Amino acid sequence: MVKIMCLIILALEARGLYISISERHWKIFAFYTQLSNIITAVSAILVIILGQTPFTTLLRYLSSCMLLMTFLVTACVLVPMGADAKQLLFSGNGVYHHLLIPIISIASYLLLEQHVKSASAILLPTVITFLYGVAMLWLNYKGLFDGPYPFFRVRNQSLKATVLWMTILIAAIAALSAVLFLLGR
Repeated sequence: MVKIMCLIILALEARGLYISISERHWKIFAFYTQLSNIITAVSAILVIILGQTPFTTLLRYLSSCMLLMTFLVTACVLVPMGADAKQLLFSGNGVYHHLLIPIISIASYLLLEQHVKSASAILLPTVITFLYGVAMLWLNYKGLFDGPYPFFRVRNQSLKATVLWMTILIAAIAALSAVLFLLGR
């Protein structure tokens, strides 16, 4: 059943990534959403090929945490800040990457798959998200990239706002990672 779910996830990822790549080309790598979905696609491929090993289980946990963060930031931050809910959640790549894949992949991880055993795994999504955030803040500060999310636009907000956003986002991914770990016990 796990491999069937991973095939479904992979099919949805293929469609969503096709839309994303055709619209944004290489710029997809600037989006946390795309990175979380690429990690999900890789984890699904590895589970199909290798089965549930400790490494693939850790990768599925990482992708589930990142997908949950993706969904919640989209629904609870970006949409309330004025982003178009229809566009982000119900059309284009958004329906795949912000809605369907997070729901299906997280449900598969929690209900069907093996779970990580060590609480230290909670650090992995937190560190990956922190490194992504630092990279995007630096790119925005240097003027090499704009966004892709409003909280990275350091030239348009105060240092206090930037620090507050980053603190909230890192605390959120740490809490979400802990919740998924505890639900998997």
